[in-house]
Amino acid sequence: MKSKHNNNSNQITNQTQLSKRRLKTKPTLTLLAILFAGNVLWFILWLWPDGEQKQDGGDEIVAAIDKKKITRQDWMAAMENRYGKETLQTLVNETVMEKAAEKYDIKVTNEEIDLEIALMRSAQDNTDTTIQELTDEELRKKVRSQLILEKVLTKDVVIDAKQVADYYEDNQSLYNIPTTYRTSIIIVESEKDAKSVKSELEDGSDFSVLARERSLDTTSASLGGDIGFITKAQKNIDTSIPHAVQDLSADEISEPFVMNDGRYGIVYVKEVNDGKSFTYEEVKGQIERVLSLEQLPTSITPEAFWKEFDATWFYGEL
Repeated sequence: MKSKHNNNSNQITNQTQLSKRRLKTKPTLTLLAILFAGNVLWFILWLWPDGEQKQDGGDEIVAAIDKKKITRQDWMAAMENRYGKETLQTLVNETVMEKAAEKYDIKVTNEEIDLEIALMRSAQDNTDTTIQELTDEELRKKVRSQLILEKVLTKDVVIDAKQVADYYEDNQSLYNIPTTYRTSIIIVESEKDAKSVKSELEDGSDFSVLARERSLDTTSASLGGDIGFITKAQKNIDTSIPHAVQDLSADEISEPFVMNDGRYGIVYVKEVNDGKSFTYEEVKGQIERVLSLEQLPTSITPEAFWKEFDATWFYGEL
């Protein structure tokens, strides 16, 4: 009986440690999502064609409010003030990590990225909008950078094989990933409103546009209704939502349904990822990295490698 209690305690501790490790990546990915938006705006800015409206100095007018004009130069200055330093820091960090991977012969496979993303989706907190804010390509790129960083940090740490095997044995449930549904939702006050929304969708209206216009849930509405990946057994959202998605295939919209609080919802399933159980061999490297990271200070960041790779930037000292 005591042995069973100890096993349970170890399992809870290990699960907590893995959760903490995942949480370390959330602020980074959230910031990168914001910076990605900044990058897009910069890209649009540099490609913006010359307009016909010019000021005396030849500076393009990009907006006008009453008699107040906003020039392209004003726009560029504001963009640099708001996003310039952070965006440049991200670009330098990504390049430094690539150089580190070359120097230490570190490889990141698609299978490793797939595993990390699957674990992120299965453990997604409904208050964390990281996955929704990044495209699949951007998410894979950021996860790859994070894996390079972790592998560089842990390259000299040795973990006992028995520790790895015990961790897998105690945490197999973490590697039994359920089927996940990339879901968007529109929440309205009444059945009448829900039927009205459903009618507009059947007439060809875009779900994300209607979510922004009609949904009462402001957080998901700002993302076009996207609430990320959910499972049939998910407990941290209104239980009517998993029930509504479980019979839908990719690119299908539900009928209106009543939610636990009396309001009505309509869900759209954009993508379905079938569940998978990962074997010990498939996750062995990931477990070794998790256990190795637990032995390192939590304050290490890519900036710690700037000096090693002679990285400098416009803003001088970090």
